[in-house]
This record gives sequence, C-alpha cells and structure tokens, in this order.
Amino acid sequence: MYQPPHFIETDRETLLGLIRARPLGLLISATENGPVADPIPFLLDTDIGEQGRLRAHVARANPQWKLIASQPEVPVLVVFQGSDAYVTPSWYETKRETGKVVPTWNYAIVQVRGAARIMDDREWLARQIRDLTASREMQFAEPWAVDDAPPPFVDAQIKGIVGIEIDILSIDGKWKVSQNRPEADRRGVAAGLDEQPDAAAMAGLVRKYGKLDG
Repeated sequence: MYQPPHFIETDRETLLGLIRARPLGLLISATENGPVADPIPFLLDTDIGEQGRLRAHVARANPQWKLIASQPEVPVLVVFQGSDAYVTPSWYETKRETGKVVPTWNYAIVQVRGAARIMDDREWLARQIRDLTASREMQFAEPWAVDDAPPPFVDAQIKGIVGIEIDILSIDGKWKVSQNRPEADRRGVAAGLDEQPDAAAMAGLVRKYGKLDG
C-alpha cells in the first residue's frame, strides 16, 4: 500500500478499532492464475500471539479455502475499509486563492497480512458462528442467538462451512483525511462533509486528524 508519511496510522488501538467496527474484510490469496478475493466477516482475537489472530468461515463450496489449504506457508492479505468520502475542490479556501486544486478521496483503511490455516473442526466452527453472531447481535434490544435455531438445522449449516484462522504478521493503516491540506482547507472540507449524507464519520476524522477545534 502506497504510504505518504503524513497518512500513516500506527496506533494499534486505532487500527484494531477499525477492524472491530468494520469487520467485513476482503480476504485476498495469491494463486498461479492471479489473486482471488472474497468479502468475509472476521472476528479479532487480540490475546493470541504477538499481534493477534483473525477468525472467519466461508462456504464449503468457496474454492478459496482449498487454495489456502494447498499453500499454508504463503501469507494472505485482508483489507478492512473504514469511512470514506469524495472531496470536492470547491470546499478548499485554496481554490479561491489560487485555483490550483484538484478533487480527491478521503478514506481510512487497514491492511492485515498473516499466515492462514484451515479449521475443519465442528467444535471450532460451532464456537466461531456463536462468537460472530453474538458480536453483531449485541447491538439489538432482542438479540438472536445461534441456539434459537433448531439443533439439526444448525448442524446442517455447520457442515456447509469451513473455518479460517489467520495469525497476524503485520498491520498497516492509512488515514487519508485531508491532514496534508492547509488549515483553512481542512475546515472547509469538514464543513462540506457535514452537509453530505452519511459523511459525519469522515467529517469527524478530518477534524480529529486536522487538529480542528470544531
């Protein structure tokens, strides 16, 4: 990932926080015929290994798990996408001063590289689906649990999936949130994003990383 110095994010809790908040990662494996990628929801275990571990499962019919099983020493890449937003030059004070501006795109992203292995064990898979479900259902007033479904149905579903564990080898973060712009431009971007639908999170990042009071 291209990393200009002013966009690099190294704070571990910030990086892990994005993974927890946006757990749908893009799992990418290299093959002799080119890369293979699948969007998969992940669980993050931070108390395992030096840098933590990712857990996920895929449909047994998904060929990517067989690719991973056939080359266990080859690292995989998982990409987690955070907030993003288009930035128009019209929000820049520099546009009015010089006109020397161009559009851009702000975003926060985490890339994880790690050693993957296949977990085809019923107990592991049962724990995986319960943990993943609980992690997402906790936001609801009446959370659904795996055990709410009939046991024979759950057993049939487990037979149709395969687990993946990824021991994290490296985590890289990039927060491109207008921090390279002059203060007046940063304020203009934050104010402009305030007026856009679904852009509140990015407006907050521009203010935080741009060291703006409000």
